[in-house]
Amino acid sequence: MSGASSPLAPQAVAIGRSLRTYYAPGRAELLDGFLGRFLGEGELGFDIGAHVGDRTASFRRLGARALAVEPQPRLARLLRMVFRGDPQVAILQALCGSQKGEGRLHLNAANPTVATASEAFIKAAARAEGWKDQVWDGAITLPVTTLDALAAGHGTPHFIKLDVEGYEASVLAGLSKPVRSLSFEFTTMQRRVALDAIRTLESLGDYAFNACVGEEHRFVLPAPVHAGTLSRWLEALPDSVNSGDVYASLEAQRVTA
Repeated sequence: MSGASSPLAPQAVAIGRSLRTYYAPGRAELLDGFLGRFLGEGELGFDIGAHVGDRTASFRRLGARALAVEPQPRLARLLRMVFRGDPQVAILQALCGSQKGEGRLHLNAANPTVATASEAFIKAAARAEGWKDQVWDGAITLPVTTLDALAAGHGTPHFIKLDVEGYEASVLAGLSKPVRSLSFEFTTMQRRVALDAIRTLESLGDYAFNACVGEEHRFVLPAPVHAGTLSRWLEALPDSVNSGDVYASLEAQRVTA
């Protein structure tokens, strides 16, 4: 069997595509300029769903320590190669969830950016325009940790980036104390997940919210808003927006446009 027909080949091609996309020339400066309002020298950032590690790399350029959590074996190996020799980066291959235990990660060889622990995410994708061609063609069982456990083991983070494909609300359910600031991905095909995540954060502390759409590193709202306002904005978004990130901070001035 030739290398081109190996079942691992589609994932290798997809990872290469992600590396070219997320480490494209000029992107680091944009990312650092945006994330610099949340994280600074000597602080700690959690990169949950690290993928190819572009956020972890940004944390380090900002002078912060980083914990990169990535469940996919090939991506975890890539992260260990990218950050080898850097004692300020810890890498953990695991899932995050509401409680410790074991969980099932569904893999998409052709598009590893959308590996997910959420069966509801897969069902929603089957009905959503632009997602119907996605195929989850494998699964692995992994240990599940929580944000509380990670904070106990590595220190309380100053910023958490969360990108776990429809599992965001479940991961935030494993956080019992507020952190200074965080972000989580939303999709318009699963708005309920984002709304549940916002409610969880609202119960933890006095957060102010803003959002970005797609991979744009600029806020859509001119100033931070309360949970209810951001929830109504999410509910009114057209399906064509597809995805973006919600940002929440206990310090409203840090989430201004």
